[in-house]
Amino acid sequence: MCYVIVTCRSLLWTLLSIAAALAMTAAIITPQWLVGPRRKVGLDSLVDDGNVLYDDTNSDEFYVPSIGIYNRCTKLHEYGDKFSDNCAPYINNFSELPSGFWKASVVFIGLGFILLCMVVLTAIFSCCIRSVCKKSIFTISGLLQAVAGLLLIVGLVLYPAGWGSPRIKDLCGPGAGAFQIAECHPGWAFYTAIGATCLAFICSVLSIQADASTSTDKVQSEILEGKNLILLP
Repeated sequence: MCYVIVTCRSLLWTLLSIAAALAMTAAIITPQWLVGPRRKVGLDSLVDDGNVLYDDTNSDEFYVPSIGIYNRCTKLHEYGDKFSDNCAPYINNFSELPSGFWKASVVFIGLGFILLCMVVLTAIFSCCIRSVCKKSIFTISGLLQAVAGLLLIVGLVLYPAGWGSPRIKDLCGPGAGAFQIAECHPGWAFYTAIGATCLAFICSVLSIQADASTSTDKVQSEILEGKNLILLP
């Protein structure tokens, strides 16, 4: 017989697990990891043959370019003096990523994200499935979240190590290098990824409390009374 057991601690853990996965999703799909300096429309790069370019275009319109781990936002020329916003992937395949550090970063972040998504499923089913292969589903989920957090940390460290690539120098200026972004600054998506990583570790710790809260004597007494839906503080 299936018993649906929900406590405040298990519900909190489930909601935070979902929040961590959603935050990481938003970070990955958003090209706001690095935000470049404001530039005039028509100025494609801050660097040309090693020289810094300045606002030498005739346009009076400005925009702020940005880049993510696989996509970017810029202004594209349509015709005449007309430009349009364009946010899209700047690569067609994995090998076109700007540097080896970014390739490794994408792999680690991707693996961590997959684990977070897996935990969302186990968190949803945890209200009626207590164990998997005789192991607590909360313990397994907490372990997955800890591993996901470690993978995300490695990915987030490797990401700024690749800031010396030509593409980043085009965006941020010739002073860009490993862990130095010159005239750029980290965007909200980068901070969101850091927040999701921290939340993964918090959820890993909370999983222990969630497991304990669903294994109390009060829960057992509710089961013995024949209740299928058990809601406890």
